[in-house]
Amino acid sequence: MSWECVIGLEVHVQLRTKTKLFCGCRTTFGASPNSQTCPVCAGHPGVLPVLNRGAVDLALRAGLALDCSMASVTKFDRKNYFYADLPKGYQISQFDLPINGPGHLDIVTESGPRRIGITRAHLEEDAGKLIHADASGVSHVDLNRAGTPLLEIVSDPDLRQPEEAFAYLKTLKQVLQYLDVSDCNMEEGSLRCDANVSVRPMGQEALGTKTEIKNLNSFKNVQKALEYERARQIEALESGGTIRQETRLWDDAASRTRVMRVKEGADDYRYFPEPDVPPLTIASERIERLRADLPELPVQVRARLARDYSLGEYEVEVLADSRALVTFYESVVSHGGSPKEAINWVLNDVRRLLNEGDGRLEELKLSSESLAGLLKLVASDRVSTQAARKAFEQMASSGRSAEEVVQELGLEQISDRGALSDQVAAVVAAQAKIVEQYRGGKVKALDALMGMVMRETRGKANPQLVRELLVEQLGEPG
Repeated sequence: MSWECVIGLEVHVQLRTKTKLFCGCRTTFGASPNSQTCPVCAGHPGVLPVLNRGAVDLALRAGLALDCSMASVTKFDRKNYFYADLPKGYQISQFDLPINGPGHLDIVTESGPRRIGITRAHLEEDAGKLIHADASGVSHVDLNRAGTPLLEIVSDPDLRQPEEAFAYLKTLKQVLQYLDVSDCNMEEGSLRCDANVSVRPMGQEALGTKTEIKNLNSFKNVQKALEYERARQIEALESGGTIRQETRLWDDAASRTRVMRVKEGADDYRYFPEPDVPPLTIASERIERLRADLPELPVQVRARLARDYSLGEYEVEVLADSRALVTFYESVVSHGGSPKEAINWVLNDVRRLLNEGDGRLEELKLSSESLAGLLKLVASDRVSTQAARKAFEQMASSGRSAEEVVQELGLEQISDRGALSDQVAAVVAAQAKIVEQYRGGKVKALDALMGMVMRETRGKANPQLVRELLVEQLGEPG
């Protein structure tokens, strides 16, 4: 029997606010445990939550980019469950009136473009964090994350392959980072994903029994977990077994999923309207103001890069992966760097620096203006490409301009025709045997003569001009 896999993803995104969703506590990552808490996020009796306006705007901004229907009235609900890191015994979330309704996200897969439906994108607060830090068997609770604003983006069950899930997550992350609604740092928990997966006989419309997979800390692990769970479910059904609706954890070390608990349904959470947070009316003027403030999205940026700078498909894809890198590249070009040369340096040398550092362009000492200055020195033949590489490293470590570094290191290229003509003549006169080999038809002998001229000038001679002068003085080979 042929089987079809059906996948839906629930992505929790930490919104880029300075304070929590219902109180004034900071959301700074890495602070000392329980140092960013107050009676509101610690769930003390009698306290009242106050909604963070900035979180609402960021949620709406994301909803607009995902083409969601926008709520004119939205409300919050209590999602009741017990866990040690949930001090109130319930989570303030949204149930029947989410801030963002149905929308979609367009992705590109190996089989072509796909439109993946978005069921909803709603606001909710995060829970705390359990820390199992020692061998005593005692767990500790850190409430710094409790109350942090999250946007939960729920996809329709439109994905059919684990590879499509990977493409969806990558595209969604790009969109959210371009919007600046989240840094989407999975290592810091700013983006988390749960995957729902089921299988059904090919051609059957009814969905199979689904399982939910948690503990997915990378896009690659999402893909691997889905591949494993698809195979597990098919094997179970083909051997006469059944699939139980349950939550499973991904065990990366063993490359398999494991049962965590029987899956809850919406009724188990006993949702009811949050009495301490009144319904929110969202004016159409607010929506239009946010819509007008939307930046270019990745699909628009890719089209413009290809059109305005004649970049290839691979160059566009790699560059557009980072809005900051696109800005840096365009700034290099605006300061006079050649678009073709700039893309080579940005994708190779600048990205290498980012990979060696913390990955943030704002931390680089190298400015777009100084890189453009270096490219102009190469284009004017004042500096060779090889010398430019040396200058680049010094510029990146010191923050100085190309002119300063080239002068200090003595990297300026000799392109004076008269001076180089004398150097070439001296080498030709001293290397009669190699000259004879060249005139006898051995073309590679010219490279040997070039190397000697370059050594005599300590690598500063313009190689193209040296070759031209050698041919002038020796004629064509053979």
